[in-house]
Amino acid sequence: MGRTRAWVVLSVGVLAYASAVLQRTTFGVAGVEAAGRFDAPAGIVGLFVVLQLVVYAGLQVPVGVLLDRYGTRALVVTGALVMAAGQVTMGLAESVPGGVLARVLVGVGDAMTFGSVIRLVPSWFPPSQVPLLTQLTGLLGQSGQIASALGFAYTLRTAGWTPAFLGVAAVSGVAAVLALAFVRNSPPGLVPVDEHTDPARLRDEIAATWRTPGTRLGLWTHYATCFSPMVFAMMWGFPYLVNGEDVDPAAASALFTLYVVASLPCGPLLGILTRRYPLRRSNLVFTVVAANLLPWVALLCWPGRAPMWLLVVLALGLATGGPGSAIGFDFARTSNPSHRLGTANGIVIMGGFTGALVSILVVGVTIDVLTRLGTSPLLTYRLAMATQVPLFLLGVWGVLASRRATRVHHGIVLDPVHRAARRRWAARQSGGRP
Repeated sequence: MGRTRAWVVLSVGVLAYASAVLQRTTFGVAGVEAAGRFDAPAGIVGLFVVLQLVVYAGLQVPVGVLLDRYGTRALVVTGALVMAAGQVTMGLAESVPGGVLARVLVGVGDAMTFGSVIRLVPSWFPPSQVPLLTQLTGLLGQSGQIASALGFAYTLRTAGWTPAFLGVAAVSGVAAVLALAFVRNSPPGLVPVDEHTDPARLRDEIAATWRTPGTRLGLWTHYATCFSPMVFAMMWGFPYLVNGEDVDPAAASALFTLYVVASLPCGPLLGILTRRYPLRRSNLVFTVVAANLLPWVALLCWPGRAPMWLLVVLALGLATGGPGSAIGFDFARTSNPSHRLGTANGIVIMGGFTGALVSILVVGVTIDVLTRLGTSPLLTYRLAMATQVPLFLLGVWGVLASRRATRVHHGIVLDPVHRAARRRWAARQSGGRP
């Protein structure tokens, strides 16, 4: 009975996360229609998603603290209701301020969901199953993106703006009801949340979590592996395919579906490899980064419009990003005590979403500037997407630097350079005392 209940709790949590992914990605599918509805250029339309991501990333640490204190159930229910309110607002909005408010609300609710659902895994399942189940949770939640690329896109084309957004608002409302009915923070008798935490200690707990090198390694891992897939899925992928590469909208939706479906085998595979080779997790991260970056480089260098097979390769490469980003949570889990796990996960999530919001804004501004200069749509979108390359390089540097600090912290010293670095780190921790 206990095992059955654990699976029910996690399944409902995954449904709530899938609903959040649906709410998060609807505007990416509706980007072209949004420009016409709000009579706004690409930079302004991109601002909608940027503000959503600013809210999402900025709330991760506060949400993590609340999660450590109040648990998953309260945050998932609240988040689903806030997202439903945001989608109703978007469905009725006819001006830029109304649309901005809607996306801010979606960002607030979305920020409460994934980290909360991930917290259920170590609370209800043994440690040996955590890496794989974390991957599966993130993976199955991406079914919300299939619903966005197919169901929401179809409703938007056939029924129009308002019915499409009111429909996804109803989905979020149902998710709130299910979470309230079935989700529990932990098995009976266990209390994974601390409802009596002294507020004066919260700052010290956050600082201690950040000082832990494994937390920062998780943040850079999340950043490097998933900022580009989020840029593609949440905002600029659909416009790039349709307006830049002149792909038919139905074919673009099929590529988005392939992107999600292709991630299905990646999640379990990376989960198994993460569990089996815990000291080689960063190598998996670099493999995922290469799978994200190299197809973009090939596309940006391709003469003329890209063939469909290369766009398929891009979709397959980006499909590894979401599962790869879950390795960041494993770094945080194995480096922090359980009572700080919510805060640590919140810091990790900030990585990818901060990178995504910066990239989305830069891509939008680049498109606006090049369009005013009269650049062709293909060259405009390719140059705009090329702005992701420096962000990839920054992510690789961050993973390398934080990996070294993490190895020193855990005593995984492989050569004299690492041993000297460990001594310097120990001296700093002791204030210079031997």
